[in-house]
Amino acid sequence: MIIFKTVRWKNFLSTGNNFTEIKLNNDSTTLIIGENGAGKSTILDALCFGLFGKAFRNINKTQLVNTVNGTAAVVEVEFSIGSKNFKVIRGIKPNIFEVYINGKMYNQDANARDYQKYLEQQILKLNYRSFTQVVILGSSTFIPFMQLKARHRRDVVEEILDIQIFSIMNMLLKQRIKTIESDHREIDHKYHMSEQEIVLKKKHINDLEENRKKLLVEKTTLISGNEEEIFKKKRKISDLQDDIDRMHEKITNSTKVETRYNKLKDLHSQLKEKHRSHNRLIGFFEKNEDCPTCQQHIDEVHKVTMISKETAKSEKIVSGMKELMDELTSTESKIAIINEVNKNIQSNNVEIAKENSSIGQLEKFNATLKSEVNHLETGSIKKSDHKDVERLQEELDDLVKVKSGLREDQTYAEAARSMLTDAGIKTKIIKQYLPIMNKLINTYLTSMEFYVNFTLDENFEETIKSRYRDDFSYTSFSEGEKMRIDLALLFTWRAVAKMKNSTNTNLLILDEIFDSSLDGTGTDEFLKILNTLSDENVFVISHKRDMLVDKFRNTVRFEKIKNFSHVME
Repeated sequence: MIIFKTVRWKNFLSTGNNFTEIKLNNDSTTLIIGENGAGKSTILDALCFGLFGKAFRNINKTQLVNTVNGTAAVVEVEFSIGSKNFKVIRGIKPNIFEVYINGKMYNQDANARDYQKYLEQQILKLNYRSFTQVVILGSSTFIPFMQLKARHRRDVVEEILDIQIFSIMNMLLKQRIKTIESDHREIDHKYHMSEQEIVLKKKHINDLEENRKKLLVEKTTLISGNEEEIFKKKRKISDLQDDIDRMHEKITNSTKVETRYNKLKDLHSQLKEKHRSHNRLIGFFEKNEDCPTCQQHIDEVHKVTMISKETAKSEKIVSGMKELMDELTSTESKIAIINEVNKNIQSNNVEIAKENSSIGQLEKFNATLKSEVNHLETGSIKKSDHKDVERLQEELDDLVKVKSGLREDQTYAEAARSMLTDAGIKTKIIKQYLPIMNKLINTYLTSMEFYVNFTLDENFEETIKSRYRDDFSYTSFSEGEKMRIDLALLFTWRAVAKMKNSTNTNLLILDEIFDSSLDGTGTDEFLKILNTLSDENVFVISHKRDMLVDKFRNTVRFEKIKNFSHVME
């Protein structure tokens, strides 16, 4: 049970910079009086703003700040639940939102929305709509239960019966199902991708196998071709070497020929020199009459004799040089042949070197090819790829297990959710309490001398019959009759809440219900009901001071002084 103790406010609506404080649990009944605009209904707005961040009446948040002071609007609400004491402080300009539990401020790391959710769901266990249906009945902006939409009616009853947890569970299950469906789609995608990967991997393996076989044939054929080419080249080298050997046989005396040729050239040079020497002497005797050295006259006989002698020597040399030249020419022909043979031998040697180099490259290439063939024959690539397929298949099997688990989870979640829908467990609970609710409603209506049979069905649609079995609806009644129904519902919700210990509270505030809709008889009967309430602190806001003041244990009077509302002693 929530025991509201005090509410205090300052710079709030028409209240100035001094706190206005109302004790909420001192007296069983309290009458709040004052002229229009004196600030009587401020207590409703202060309570709702302090607890839920919005006024009871249709007032914007910025309009809640006192227009004169324009700052530091603060509302404080104190209450207890069991052994714990709570205090909520909420302000505007600056914004303040603090919750204290046994004097210690609750962690404010969360954002304002989550902080408010904690206050409503974990502490108060009621929201704004439930608060205004169970704690406050107003005559201005209040929307009575019977004027709420069907789904909102159901929300109020669910909170009173403390079965909104099923709605929360249903919402959580809905989210869980969405998550499962999302996970299922993701798993399906992964499963499809894994299947595709296995197909592609197997195709790859098959392609590799076909390619391996093809490469084996190609490389084996290439090796055979290279070996045949090597054989041909070696045979060619052998033929070239045989040619060289034969050519060497042709020039076995090449050294002697070259030596003979050189000697002949030297001898030819010597003969040429001797020929020139004899010719010089012949020329000397033919040209000179006197010796140029001794100046003596050269004897003519001697001159003729010397010329004849030198001429004979010269002619002999010329003859010898002719024979020598013939032999030299013959020898040169032999040398030319030798040089040509040597050139051919050199050419063959170059060709042999080229073929040997080519053979070396082919043998090296074949060694590489044989290594590749050996690698292909071992099938190492195939083994590794098969391991990949096995791994992928294991992953696929795991995904199947996950899918099966998700389907099972979804089945259970959907089954549980079907039980938690409005037509499930909640409806069964509501059906159990509907007879009690209807009985209480009619009891309170009878207490206020309103004799009809009022029944709510499981959809919270009303059936109203008179004692003569005439059918009515809520809208067909007068405002006073509607007020009686609203009051009966209010007291019923409070009684049921007390049974369930859900939204049970000591506080009840009635705003101007005596001033318009209730006649004298209705007022008297209603006051009788109030006096029967136990553990209740009832506040009635009214203009009818003279008629009501002696019927309440306490009276609080609001008065406006210099544009500020005050509580008068």
